[in-house]
Amino acid sequence: MNILLIRPRPHKETIGLQHVMICEPLELEYIASNIDREDVNIEIIDMILEKKSLEYFIKKHQPHVVAMSGYITHVNVIKKYAATIKGLKPDCRVVVGGVHAEVVPQDFISKDIDFIIEANGIKTFNEILKQQDTRDIEGTYRLEKRSVKEASFPYKFPDRRKVDKYRHRYYYMFHNPCALMKTSFGCPYSCSFCFCKEVTDGKYYTRSIDSVIEELKEIPEEEIYIVDDDFLFSRERILEFCQKLKKHQIEKRFLVYGRADFIYKNEDVIKLFKEHGLRAVIVGLESFKEENLDKYNKRTSIQENEGAIKILKKYDVEVYGTLILDMDFSKEDFNNLYGWLQKLDLIFVNLQPLTPLAGTEIYDSYRKDFIIDKEEFEKWDLAHLVLKPQQMTVRQYYFQMIKLYYKITMQPKNIVKLIRKYGIKEVVKLSVGSSMVTRQYIQKMIRGK
Repeated sequence: MNILLIRPRPHKETIGLQHVMICEPLELEYIASNIDREDVNIEIIDMILEKKSLEYFIKKHQPHVVAMSGYITHVNVIKKYAATIKGLKPDCRVVVGGVHAEVVPQDFISKDIDFIIEANGIKTFNEILKQQDTRDIEGTYRLEKRSVKEASFPYKFPDRRKVDKYRHRYYYMFHNPCALMKTSFGCPYSCSFCFCKEVTDGKYYTRSIDSVIEELKEIPEEEIYIVDDDFLFSRERILEFCQKLKKHQIEKRFLVYGRADFIYKNEDVIKLFKEHGLRAVIVGLESFKEENLDKYNKRTSIQENEGAIKILKKYDVEVYGTLILDMDFSKEDFNNLYGWLQKLDLIFVNLQPLTPLAGTEIYDSYRKDFIIDKEEFEKWDLAHLVLKPQQMTVRQYYFQMIKLYYKITMQPKNIVKLIRKYGIKEVVKLSVGSSMVTRQYIQKMIRGK
């Protein structure tokens, strides 16, 4: 049996973070390493990096099964891929999975897609391979039936060898080359805007630290991006992680997600983690206004946000701050946000217009305000404006976003800092990628949508 696992290329309308980061398709590597059958030939095709067409790979490999994984922005791309696959090989079974399929599986309904995996991806994919005479399979989307999601992950490590030809091209900003790891699933918090907790139906569970350590031993890359929705959650777990890194003499450099309140309350843990490889933290600051933090049910404060940044800077841990831009923002708000970011001396910020994603608790309350059609999935990228600004036009809002980005990142002192820290080659590479993202924003600003 020939199996193709495909990571799709983003739609041209999607404002592309692939210009500043391309990470390995971890979910497909997990599938590849955990297929129960032995009579299979498995190939992973990364269409972000491939120059050859999808048609080329279908004709070359003659797959019996093609599985694809993607986000909300990939829905229309995946449907188009599925139509191409069926046109070339009608008897090929097409399977779709990924986080969006697990929360809003009905978005992938298409005559060209045979199975939509809505739960327990690895287990369900193996059932699809076994049960060739039925489409009523637990874990797949079936009208008026609901699959139960497991709260454990008893699977083999991902087969990273399947992407050997791509590995040298996987990176995250200055973390280059970079490998991905996942050590926990779901999120223990309940932010109103967040998609993460919906993927596991509100369940949160972790792998053992011993398992994490054993996987780390197999990864050749020094830079490790831990893609848990919140790695900095349990003080005891991080202390155990550091202790076992030391015991096994593992020297890596880690990029993780973490909440500001944990960092603020656990400076000693951050200090220890830094000594054992912590290099950067993506911190969901979300806002510089207390009232917005309350509205988002973030359960953090401005004091904690500011204190967390100071602690990370104290120990020379890079900070990647993410912020939600509300639709009631005025020019004064943008100016005040700039002043706040400048006070914190932040260089790396990700500005996300408030985007009520399908499946989140805030989605229905904003539906009447959408200015982008729900079926334009490629624009639901946390970068497009999907809601109408209240204080200015769409063009003016995009302009304020671009201006704020450049006022922060293009300050001469910040450029000098980056060159000294990462070298001119890496800074130029990131600048080129950032300029491509900016060009997409300028196009949106000109078109006014």
